[in-house]
Amino acid sequence: MSVGVEIRGLSKSFGALDVVRPLDLDVEPGAFVSLVGPSGCGKSTLLRMVAGLEVPSSGSVRIGGRSPAEVRAEKRLAVVPQQPGLLPWRTVAQNARLLLEVNRRRSPAHHPDPLDLLAEVGLTDFADAYPHELSGGMQQRVALVRGFALGAPLVVMDEPFAALDEITRTEMRDLLARLLEQHPATVLFVTHSIAEAAHLSDRVLVMAPRPTSVVADVAIALPRPRTTAIEDTLAFTEVCAELRRHLHGAMR
Repeated sequence: MSVGVEIRGLSKSFGALDVVRPLDLDVEPGAFVSLVGPSGCGKSTLLRMVAGLEVPSSGSVRIGGRSPAEVRAEKRLAVVPQQPGLLPWRTVAQNARLLLEVNRRRSPAHHPDPLDLLAEVGLTDFADAYPHELSGGMQQRVALVRGFALGAPLVVMDEPFAALDEITRTEMRDLLARLLEQHPATVLFVTHSIAEAAHLSDRVLVMAPRPTSVVADVAIALPRPRTTAIEDTLAFTEVCAELRRHLHGAMR
């Protein structure tokens, strides 16, 4: 079951450097919300505060009415980082099971089978392979499986496809969309790609340069399910143009 996120007065400063201005934000259960903005504006810092990996300077985050620390302790929040972070001495299947094996008493009683998830992303034949034997795109598929294996109702993703080539990145968009059809969750997603945000999201938050704030909250009304073919439509082009206008306006 997906959960909502409620942010109130959330801000972050590092000494004299203000990174995130106080902001309020609500994310509906089951929504896919992307954050786009200039490099270094504070998107990842905001995401880390939501995930409980960074302590806010002020304000609060509630996930389904609970604190990030409580939700993380119960393994009801999954983080998919920019780099896959696979352990080189563990096989693909072992890496996919990693989060379930850490503090097993806290692992959810009901969760997707990691081997079934590997099949869904086309990696059954590589279950016994090691990370160095995989391409970058295949490694990122394992990272996705590791995140979804918890069955967590909230998945936080920090530019997970940034290091991939454009062809692989496009394939990963379709793959993520298919995973979410089978394993629904609320998703907060940081990206620098306007096309990626438009393709995947229900809402896109356009962020200002540091100290960041939300300058536009754009609903994406494109029909679902979405495949790569939608990127060739006029409606998709218009959505991307709107996001680009907001982004350029924020940077002036």
